[in-house]
Amino acid sequence: MNVRSTSLAGASRVAARAPVSISRRPLVVCNAASLQFIRGVDEPTVPEVRLTRSRTGTSGAASFVFDNPSIFQASGDMGEITGLFMVDDEGVLTTTDVKAKFVNGKPQVIEARLQMRSQFEWDRFIRFMDRYAEANGLGFEGKQ
Repeated sequence: MNVRSTSLAGASRVAARAPVSISRRPLVVCNAASLQFIRGVDEPTVPEVRLTRSRTGTSGAASFVFDNPSIFQASGDMGEITGLFMVDDEGVLTTTDVKAKFVNGKPQVIEARLQMRSQFEWDRFIRFMDRYAEANGLGFEGKQ
């Protein structure tokens, strides 16, 4: 047993340390991130993403534009589009602000918008997008 003595305002204390155990299990890190319109069904189409942020940095928005997403070709028995779900190892970000655009009577584009109302929400979204960008080979392009 390791014993450590510390002095606190003239008093002497003795603290015992518990032995350190090392786990033999492999460390699993899951940094994958995906976008889903139906929970559990990943959308392989990579959207165009536009970010806006208030001057104070306390709020912002992300707009996603999916041109001809694969969810349109999926059969109806998979379920209905109920929102856009941004899934990563931290959890799920969700927005229900999702709209479809039709061309000649056929669905062509899905637009989704996520509102962020705090610095915490903004930072969480940026962490998700970093993971999503890495998983899909994307980069950031600043304002032109």
